[in-house]
Order: sequence, then C-alpha cells, then structure tokens
Amino acid sequence: MVSWANTGTRDLHLDLGQAITPGMRGARELLLTALRDAVRNGRLAPGTMLPPSRSLAVDLGLARNTVAEAYAQLVAEGWLASRQGAGTWVVGAPGAQAPARQRGARVVPRHNLMPGSPDVAEFPRNEWVASTRRALGAAPTEALRMGDPRGRPELREALAEYLARVRGVRTSPESIVICAGVRHGVEILTRVFRGDRPIAVEAYGLFIFRDVIAAMGMATAPIGVDEHGALVGELDALDAPAVLLTPAHHSPFGMPLHPSRRMAVVDWAQRTDGYIFDDDYDGEFRYDRQPVGALQGLCPERVVYLGSASKSLSPALRLGWMSLPAALIEPAIAAAGGSQFYVDSVSQLTMADFIASGGYDKHIRRMRLRYRRRRDALVEALQPFRITVRGLNAGLNLLLGLPDGAEPEVLRRASDAGIALEGLSLMRHPIAGPDVARPDGVIVGFGTPAEHAFPAAVRALCDVLESSGLRR
Repeated sequence: MVSWANTGTRDLHLDLGQAITPGMRGARELLLTALRDAVRNGRLAPGTMLPPSRSLAVDLGLARNTVAEAYAQLVAEGWLASRQGAGTWVVGAPGAQAPARQRGARVVPRHNLMPGSPDVAEFPRNEWVASTRRALGAAPTEALRMGDPRGRPELREALAEYLARVRGVRTSPESIVICAGVRHGVEILTRVFRGDRPIAVEAYGLFIFRDVIAAMGMATAPIGVDEHGALVGELDALDAPAVLLTPAHHSPFGMPLHPSRRMAVVDWAQRTDGYIFDDDYDGEFRYDRQPVGALQGLCPERVVYLGSASKSLSPALRLGWMSLPAALIEPAIAAAGGSQFYVDSVSQLTMADFIASGGYDKHIRRMRLRYRRRRDALVEALQPFRITVRGLNAGLNLLLGLPDGAEPEVLRRASDAGIALEGLSLMRHPIAGPDVARPDGVIVGFGTPAEHAFPAAVRALCDVLESSGLRR
C-alpha cells in the first residue's frame, strides 16, 4: 500500500507495503522499513526534514508513540538526527559512502577569488524591493506585454541620463538597446558584422568574448598590448570591420588606453568605415581619482558603448545595455530577433527606478569605498612576496605578476588549498604572435568574497605564495 503523509506544509510519500489498521501489530516495523528504504534508495536525501511525529501519526492512522519510537530507533541507528526545537532530519544510510561526484559537477571553493564578480552579499535587497514596488505600482498595463525591442523606455531614459552624467557617454534613449549583459551584446554585434573578416580583439582579454565570437562562426584577430594599452596602430594591417577594446580599464592588465591611442583608434574607425566596441570594464570603480570617461564620448557615430549591472550589482540580473551609432540600431534589433525577449520587463522597470531614485549612485559610492579598502588591504598583505601588482588603483581584480614559470605551481597549490583563482595565460589569445609577451601571473578577484570572508581568503592566498617559495 502506498501512503501519503500530509504535514500541512509538505507531502511525504511512503510505501508501507500493506494497509495499516489502528492497533495492528507490526505497524512500527512497517514504518521503519519504509523509512529505511526511502533513505537507502535516495528518495529522502541527507538533510531532508521529516514531519513532526504527531503529524505523521495522524496522516498514517498510527499512534503517536509508534512514530516517535520509530524516529528514536532510526536516530540511534544513525539514519536520522534530531534536536529539540529543530525537528528530525535525514542523515543517510549508516556506513554508506557519499555518492561519487558527477563529472562536470561544480565544486564550490573554500575561498572564491575568481575575477569578474562583485560581492553579491552586498546586493541592496531592500532598496531593490522598494524600487520594484514603486515601479510596478506606476507601470502601465502594456509594460507587462512584449514592447519596444530596444527595451523599456523607462530604463533607456534613466540610462541615457546616468551614462551621460557618470561616464561621459553621448547618447539618447532611442540609441540604447537593452540586452542580457555585455557577453550578449557582443553576440548581437557579431551577428551584425558576421562575415569573412575577423573581429579585432586585444591579445590579452576576456576569453568569453572570443568564445562567443567563435560560436557565431567568426574569427578574431589579436592586436598587441603594452603598458599604454592596446596597440591600435596594428589595426591598419588587419582587414577588420570592428575592434573590441577595454579602454577605461584594460582586462586583465589594468591600465587605461593612452589618450593618443584613443584618438588613433577613433581615426582608424573613421578612415576605414570601422566600428569600436567600447567594453566599459570596471569603468565606475576608479579609486585614486575620477574614472577615465568612456571612449564612446569621442565619436558616438563610430563607437558602440557596452555596459551592464553584472559588476555593480550582480551578474545574476542578466541586465546590460548598448548605446549604438544610428546606423547600427536597426541591424542590432534585427540580429537580436526583432523582439525584446532577453531581459524581463519587471527587472528593467526596477532598474529604471533604482537609477532615477538615486539608489544606484548611492550603492556605487558605498561599494567603491569598500572595494578600495579591500584592494589596499590586499596590496599591503602582498608586500613580503616576490610578486608585482599590475594596473590602476581601480576595478574588482588585481593582477599579480609572478616570476617566470611560477604560474602553474601557484595555481596548483591554490587549487589544493580550495582557492579559486584565474591564471593570466588563460586570457592570452590562442594565436597571439611570438612578439606578444607571455608573462606569468594570476588574477585575484578581491571583490568576490563576502566581507566577513575576505580576510581569511587573503591569508589563504598568502599561505599559497609562501608555500610556492615566493617570499622575498
């Protein structure tokens, strides 16, 4: 017989094998067998809370003492655990080995120092909820239908004001297209420019963009990078319709594109009828002085501005934006499918209110101070080691230059210690020429850990550098 125990909040399926009648002998053994079988075959996984004995007894037509005794015996045998006030929960089959980890299953590190992520524990939940309530309360009914393929006008208007004020972007709500992050924006742009000519990219840069371009069937051609940023003069030797740059804060080396090169790449675009994709990487997080303005401000008719909330709020929002030259607006909309299916209207309305109410500026200022303190603390902790801190006092990542040949050993020891880091070699373009330097290094995402976890992560990193023989 199959029985269901309904606790009022959840259902519990038990196969008791036969009908139970009040006062029948052997009911306790039937219940014990059913619970053991459910745990053994994995239907009741470790950590699963069980119904209170009173509720289960009522639902199964048993005496409460029968259920309580069964629970107590299974606790004694090691199948269950119980604590007064906390209830009873499944521990697992006694003596059973933990199931083998499936291939490809994600391992959560003890210390997450991967680059490219903010401290999501500081996501402004209360303010975001308040913005959602205000935005939904004021939204017209049509906002809950599929509307303008560029995105909600409320968000595009808020972004046009914010980007002009904070990043020097010359744009309008009509020029902005909402997308699901910068990666998605690059995917859309690749569809626009799809053809036989390669997209130019920096020889060191985010591999996710190279991957998405390749996934669209297009090649990428690397241009070199030095202490002044991308070697944009190399574009003249390439037959590229566009170049993807991180001019405000290079990823991963951390320098801004030199002013003379900013002008030179704009000149290249104007001379060749080319376009520049301006990935405003970490543009809002400069700690020693005002951030460098967006390259787009120099030539809006030739530069696509790309930004997102991934590092300022959370990558889980999947919320990004492009400010497009007039000639690319309709092609981009067509390449995206002609309809706005990528970011839900509620998130767009909420973000619009969050910006317009001043909440976004307030959050950025608060996190800028917090990340600056973290960067300062990390740099101070690294002083005793034979490493070089590269780049501006900016962003959420720190590039640690290592002695030649040290990168693999540091990454191995970090992995053994449960520390997630990224090697600099992963950022190098696979067909970068022999003239492109190949320094060793690791990229530390000091913005990723929660505030309480950051000191322990720094200590663990220093222990890895110590064990790698890198103390001065």
